[in-house]
Amino acid sequence: MIAQVSDSRMTPEEYLAFEQESDIKHEYVNGEVYAMSGTTDDHNTIALNVAVILRNHLRGSDCRVYIADMKAQPPIRNYYYPDVLVTYNPADRETPLYKRFPKLIVEVLSDSTEAKDRGDKFIDYQRFESLEEYVLVNTKYKRVEIFRRSTGGLWVLQVYQEDAETDKVMVDFKSVDLQVSLSELYEDVTLDATVRSESAP
Repeated sequence: MIAQVSDSRMTPEEYLAFEQESDIKHEYVNGEVYAMSGTTDDHNTIALNVAVILRNHLRGSDCRVYIADMKAQPPIRNYYYPDVLVTYNPADRETPLYKRFPKLIVEVLSDSTEAKDRGDKFIDYQRFESLEEYVLVNTKYKRVEIFRRSTGGLWVLQVYQEDAETDKVMVDFKSVDLQVSLSELYEDVTLDATVRSESAP
């Protein structure tokens, strides 16, 4: 999503009250309110694919899968809208407007938000003691980056990307015991071949 800063400053309580009445979504970072605009076709399709795959895999368990419209609230009381969020903690059912104990968070990258998703937002997300994996899904080419919390609180990166020599690259969401092919995550997504060739590492 594309974020544009508002010149308003609010307390967390004022923000939550304001957000309930607002026609558009806003994120809340260090007292600043940011209006969220719409997504692209590819961004929306990828987020939906991820959410549906996770929901189908976790159906019947104690977990909940949320997409786009559910806020995540780190301990510092900032509020973000992850593209996909998975939580197992029953305490999260007591807060219908936001979740405080995510196990897995997925962000679909865009030009306007990539720096934030890799930077300050990830730093805030690391404050969730419950978070085991932070996933970044690229929209320029087929690549998924998964940051996993390891022993001692260190975050270890594993990258899954298209391989001309491999028909089926499998992405491992260890936090929810799920393996899924890269092609499934990008189903019905048409990536621009020019952008892909120019952007590929």
